[in-house]
Amino acid sequence: MISAHLPALQVVLPLLGAVVCAFLKRGSWAWLVALAVSLVLPAIALGLLYQTYEGGTISYALGGWRPPFGIEYRVDIFNAFVLVLVSVIGAVIMPYAKRSVEHEIPEDKQAWFYAIYLLCLCGLLGIAITGDAFNAFVFMEISSLATYALIAMGRDRRALLAAYQYLIMGTIGATFYVIGVGLLYSMTGTLNLADMANRLAGIEDSRAVLAALAFLTVGISLKLALFPLHVWLPNAYAYAPSMATVFLSATATKVAVYLLLRYFFSVFGVSVIYADLPVSWIFLVLSIAAMFGASLVAVFQANIKRMLAYSSVAQIGYITLGIAIANKTGLAGGIVHLFNHAIMKAALFMALGSIFFRIGSVRIEDLAGIAKRMPVTAGVFVVGGLGLIGVPGTAGFISKWYLGLGAIENGWWWLLMLIVLSSAIAVLYVGRVVEVMWFREPSPVAKKAEEPPLSMLLPTLLLTFATIYFGFDTFLTAHMADLAAQLLLTGGR
Repeated sequence: MISAHLPALQVVLPLLGAVVCAFLKRGSWAWLVALAVSLVLPAIALGLLYQTYEGGTISYALGGWRPPFGIEYRVDIFNAFVLVLVSVIGAVIMPYAKRSVEHEIPEDKQAWFYAIYLLCLCGLLGIAITGDAFNAFVFMEISSLATYALIAMGRDRRALLAAYQYLIMGTIGATFYVIGVGLLYSMTGTLNLADMANRLAGIEDSRAVLAALAFLTVGISLKLALFPLHVWLPNAYAYAPSMATVFLSATATKVAVYLLLRYFFSVFGVSVIYADLPVSWIFLVLSIAAMFGASLVAVFQANIKRMLAYSSVAQIGYITLGIAIANKTGLAGGIVHLFNHAIMKAALFMALGSIFFRIGSVRIEDLAGIAKRMPVTAGVFVVGGLGLIGVPGTAGFISKWYLGLGAIENGWWWLLMLIVLSSAIAVLYVGRVVEVMWFREPSPVAKKAEEPPLSMLLPTLLLTFATIYFGFDTFLTAHMADLAAQLLLTGGR
C-alpha cells in the first residue's frame, strides 16, 4: 500500500521535482511542476500526522536495511506536526509565487529558482523526518546550499553579500554540528538517534558527550538564529526575493528548532539537559535578550522587511523560552509558536511582497498612505501585526498564553511580566507601520498602487484567516503541541 511508503514520498517527491525543474527552460513550466509537488506534500504530511496520532511512532527502513544499521525515517507526533507546517506553507505560497517570481527573477533563471526551492523544501522535510544524525546533516546541507542560492537571486546587489554572510555562518554551524555528531558516534558507535539515546545511558556525564552537546547546541543555534547568533538573518530576509523570504521565514528556523529539541529531549534526555546542566538558565537569558533586544532594534528600522526580520529573531526567543521554562505547558507554548509564528510571519511577508510587486519598495516612507490604494493588503498587515503582539483572538495569543501559564507553574511571575512587556515593544514597531500605512497622505509611489493579482492576494488572505482561526480552534495547533511536549518530556523516540 502507498500509505506504507509515505515517509519516503515526503522527501523523494520534492527531490524528483527539483530534477525535473532543472531540465526545463520555461519558468511557467517549472512553476507548474513545483505547484503540483507542493500541493501533494501536505496530503502526505497530514496522512503521517493521522497515522502517528492514531497508531504511534512510524519506523521506515530505507533500502531494506533495518535500523540501527541502515538509515531510518522515524515519524512521531512531533515531527509529523513539523512536516505538516513545512509542507502546508510550501503549498500555500506556490500560487503566490508565480507573479512574484516573474516580477523579481529574470526569465532565464526562473526554472532554476523553482528547482532550488524544491531542493530547499526537500532538505527541510528530510531534516524533520530522518532518524539518523548524519543523514540530518546531509539534509541540512542540501537545504542550506539551496537557501544561499535563493537569497543570492535577489534583485538588490546586497543580496549577494547577504548570501555570503549566511554561507559563512551556515558553514560554521554545520561544522559545529558534524563535530558534535562525530563525538557522539565515537562514544556510542551508532548514528541512529533512537539507538544513540539508548547507548548514551550511563555515560551522559562523560566529557566527550558533554562536548558533543555543546557543539550541537551552538551549531544548531546558528541555524535557528538564536540571539546573539542571528547576525545573518536580517540581511538574508531583507534582500532575498519576496517568495524566498516568505518561505524561509516560515520554515527554515522552525525546522532548526525542531532538530535542537529532538537532540535535547530524545537523545540526551531531560535528566541531562535540566538536572545536570544549566541549559534552562542559559536559554532563559538568551531568550529574554532576543525578546527585548531584537524587538527594540526592529522599532528603528526603515526597511520593513528588515523590521520583520528582527521581529523573527524576537519571536524565536519566545519559541526557545519554552525550552527554558522546562515544563509541559511552557514547552507546548514554544512548540505551538513554531506553527503560529510561521503562518503570521508568512502572511506579513506576503503582504510586503505584494506591496513590492506594485511599488517596488518596502521602505516605510514609501508606504505612506498605501492603505488608501491597497486596503486589503494593508489590512493583512494589521491582522498579522496583531498576531505578533499576541492580541486575543489571534494565533499569537495562544502561544503567549501557554508560555505565560508555564511561567506561572514555575512560580516565575516576573517572567510573565517580561512576556507582556516585550509584547508591548511589538506594539511600537507594528503600530509605527500601521500608522504610516493608514493615517498618512499617500506617497508619490503609493498613489499609483493597487491591490495585487488574485493569485497573490488569495493565498495571503488564507494565511490571514488562519491567523484568526487558530486563535480560536486550537486542536491542530495547541493540542498537537501539547502531545508533542508530553512525548519529548517522557523521552519519546
